[in-house]
Amino acid sequence: MRLNDKVAIITGAGSGIGAESARRFVEEGARVLIADMQDEKGQAVADELGDAAEFLHVDVSQEHHVEASVAEAVAKWGKLDIMFNNAGFGGALGSIETTTVDDFDITFDVLVKGVFLGIKHAIPAMRAAGGGAIINTASVAGLQAGYSPHMYIVAKSAVIHLTKSVALEVGKDN
Repeated sequence: MRLNDKVAIITGAGSGIGAESARRFVEEGARVLIADMQDEKGQAVADELGDAAEFLHVDVSQEHHVEASVAEAVAKWGKLDIMFNNAGFGGALGSIETTTVDDFDITFDVLVKGVFLGIKHAIPAMRAAGGGAIINTASVAGLQAGYSPHMYIVAKSAVIHLTKSVALEVGKDN
């Protein structure tokens, strides 16, 4: 029960890492807001987890969605302790010459802007609760370039550096 009485938001929790994390968080005593664009999958995870979870349709690339998810968690459970910015996808595929601006934009909107928005809106709620933890899903691809989708590598590198930079700013606030 390491997360007993903790309140968490997990983006991308309708499947994969997010869904498994939600299950584990609840096993450890947390209450979890399942924030995902996949309505059926997100609701199914929330239903499986019972009263300890709630689903909310969230597009992490939209600031008002992310802000609403924080407001919902605080309204329902009184605080926010954990923000897990996990939503993601493989991003733009193909050679640099065939990558469209639209593919570039959606990749960065989800993989980088979504993390930025999660951090931005979680911090005030966490300060009000006396502190918290922000977890951002990155990738080994963000640590070392290799033969991988270009925009994914760059986006995950941005997440790693954003995480470090923000930690320096807000670490003093617990």
